[in-house]
Amino acid sequence: MEIDFSLPGNSILALTGPSGAGKTTLLRQIAGLAIPGSGRVTFGQNQWLDTANGIHLPAQQRHIGFIFQDYALFPNMTVMQNLEFALTRNRNTELVGHLLETAGLTQLADRKPHQLSGGQQQRVALARALVREPELLLMDEPFAALDPDMQLQLQDLLLKLRRERPFTVILVTHDMGEIFRLADQVAIMENGRLTRIGTPGEVYLNDKIEGLLVYGEVLTLERNNETLTIHAWIDGKIRQLDIPSHLETQMQPGTRFTLHFGAGNSEIRVLKT
Repeated sequence: MEIDFSLPGNSILALTGPSGAGKTTLLRQIAGLAIPGSGRVTFGQNQWLDTANGIHLPAQQRHIGFIFQDYALFPNMTVMQNLEFALTRNRNTELVGHLLETAGLTQLADRKPHQLSGGQQQRVALARALVREPELLLMDEPFAALDPDMQLQLQDLLLKLRRERPFTVILVTHDMGEIFRLADQVAIMENGRLTRIGTPGEVYLNDKIEGLLVYGEVLTLERNNETLTIHAWIDGKIRQLDIPSHLETQMQPGTRFTLHFGAGNSEIRVLKT
């Protein structure tokens, strides 16, 4: 694997690419759960890894959180106990109660993982990862197994928690909507290398569509004077559409639609999900 990149602090990087490209391995190396043959990992002013100089900071000293797709909760512990177990010495115990409340888990604090839905378990996993107040949160396809509505709820929760206390996120995902909704930057990884990195718009947007009937899903919406511009997932590609401003309330991110946008007329129909 040959990887070289830097990331602004308190930003979100989406890491995407085909299966087997090395995305999970990269997360594990950043976390200190796997050691590359050679390389360096620096976070801020802290040197976490420098194989040339024999530096390898253990994972528990890297001040990170890690969220897996399969939740990785302790089955014999309650929700509250899962969070308390992750609390390190001299940490504010009030943070556990705050995270439970913010994640909507207060009423579930005494339940064990098998008594929770998938979405509830992932809320616990997210809250537990943030109990340690990490500077960096690593997420390996955390929402992939959930239904679309639950995915949106957990994406909103992640953004809400970052507004309360900013931290950096590296997120492995194949979900284009998730990339455009969450990420400041996206990196495409292939065969152990980053082939492209930039904002989602820089990496994906290359075509505009007009004058035809399309089916798609809104990823982002931007206002420019009296015109609205949406980025939408259409026919396997990210497309850009300019639409009339009166359609703003109907074309929010996550909306699935058919749209005929041509000379002199436009018609939108929002699809029920």
